[in-house]
Amino acid sequence: MLPQPRSVVRRPWAAAAALLALAVPLAACGGSGGAGDARAAITTDHGPAKSAAPASSAPPPKPSKVLMPTGPAAQLSKVRDTKAGPIMMTTLQGAKSGVSGKVWVWLPPQYDDPKYAKTGFPVLTLYAGGQSAGYNTWTDNQLPIQEVDQQLVEQGRAHPFIMIMPVQNLDSNEAKALECADIPGQPKIGTWMAEDVPDFVRANFRTVRGRDGWSVMGASTGAFCSAKLALQHPDVFRAAVPIDGYWNPDSPLWKGHEQERLANSPDQLIGAGTADVRMLATAGGANAYETKLVKNWVAKAKAPTTVEYYEQPGGKHLTSDFKKMIPNALEWLTANTAGPESD
Repeated sequence: MLPQPRSVVRRPWAAAAALLALAVPLAACGGSGGAGDARAAITTDHGPAKSAAPASSAPPPKPSKVLMPTGPAAQLSKVRDTKAGPIMMTTLQGAKSGVSGKVWVWLPPQYDDPKYAKTGFPVLTLYAGGQSAGYNTWTDNQLPIQEVDQQLVEQGRAHPFIMIMPVQNLDSNEAKALECADIPGQPKIGTWMAEDVPDFVRANFRTVRGRDGWSVMGASTGAFCSAKLALQHPDVFRAAVPIDGYWNPDSPLWKGHEQERLANSPDQLIGAGTADVRMLATAGGANAYETKLVKNWVAKAKAPTTVEYYEQPGGKHLTSDFKKMIPNALEWLTANTAGPESD
């Protein structure tokens, strides 16, 4: 059953395995006057005119919950069909960063339904593992998140998300990894991700006004990026799901820029207590090193940041296991972000 435009889905995440909360809880978060009134104020003597009674003011209009596309419209071309609709692609030239990179887009079927013509949709930005230069694995059938989302929407278990899938690097050489940051002297990929990509989305699509409908998710390197971006930009993103991530920037490009490296480290940002965001951090249960790394990171969280931990039973650091996390991740995001909105 499709969600109604005004509804906001709020469902607890019921995962098969235990969900352990290790972080500090989120902090609590036309008048009636006119010519007749003017005439009534005129006196018959030569004394001062009496002031007219102040006109009553109508209540201000309620702010819109929907942000309509602002333009200019991007040129999108279809690159792949899925059972849940096409995946489109464009090359985004960032006005603020100067970076040019590919961005893939999937719109849920509800987006083009006339019944939802005045509805704003939540936005989920997805980051891939590896270097992700010229590709994003969330666009292919290795991680069929689009089909899973549509199935869950039909079951009333997930929002219909607009999915945005950008590249993360401009060079496939790992020695030139930009780590989703503005490394001094390098292309400003951090600004491209945190500002230019959201600007592109707002220019082209109907979205939920404000940050409550915006989230990020990624696996491995993409987990690092999603955690970092959410912690650095809580004004843009409400929630994040880093799947099997690492937390310390280690690109050779940081050499000579230690202060800037630490400022872009999720390991430092998680304990700053400055980001009002919700996160779900996962680890594969078959990898003792990974589970320790993620648990230790989760334990550093300070309010108003909230992080929940989920350990995938028998999970390994493999795309096939990341795929198994998709339904749980979408349900968690649905419970922690705003759904479709209409005025």
